[in-house]
Amino acid sequence: MMTHTYQLTGMTCGGCENKVKNNLLVLDNVTSVEVSKDNNSATISMDKQVGLNRLQQALGGIDSKYQISTTKQNEMLEETKSWVAIYKPILLIFGYVTAVSLVVSWQDGGVDFMVFMRIFMAGFFLTFSFFKMLNLKSFAESYAMYDIVAKKFDAWGYIYVFIELGLGLSFALNLLPLVVNWVTLIVMTVSIIGVLESVLNKKKIQCACLGAVFNLPMSTVTIVEDAIMIAMSAAMLVMM
Repeated sequence: MMTHTYQLTGMTCGGCENKVKNNLLVLDNVTSVEVSKDNNSATISMDKQVGLNRLQQALGGIDSKYQISTTKQNEMLEETKSWVAIYKPILLIFGYVTAVSLVVSWQDGGVDFMVFMRIFMAGFFLTFSFFKMLNLKSFAESYAMYDIVAKKFDAWGYIYVFIELGLGLSFALNLLPLVVNWVTLIVMTVSIIGVLESVLNKKKIQCACLGAVFNLPMSTVTIVEDAIMIAMSAAMLVMM
């Protein structure tokens, strides 16, 4: 069961309210309707989502005196739901990695931020390299569409995955932290250039951050993802 409030114009009297209400109630999956000519609104409860076009058709089509549309609040709610649904895999990964990093870095009643960042980066690189390795060829092809190095050097997509794996293992084992953080800083800085170019130019291409397993669009989320790695590696270098 779901309930949505819409803007509904054209009602001028009680008769209009009854007509609109009855027309909407005959639609499949619509369970109740409350309308108000004073507020120019319609609150509709439904078992399943009924599209705006079907609601408008029930009112007489696009040429009808009654015009129904979504409110700004509904639009924002739908955009939020859509964003969460699209990026759910990344949000879950960041949530799990953050939780594990906090548990491991909790020492003497507080968080050791050096340990937190090291474990976070280990989890990040190991997880993301795993998904890329499920289909290396598809990842390399997707990566070559926007990465500045992969565009000119076909093998870079394959090499990049093993660099991520190596960085993940190195952070987990705390091997050569100075070298590893410098490599991370350089590699992720080069990587973010292609991402920034694609997002700023509004290119509608698939993000290869999770390989070919999930169809994620290139967006500011990808920029944030790379920027976090750059910021953490730079912070660790400064703290050393």
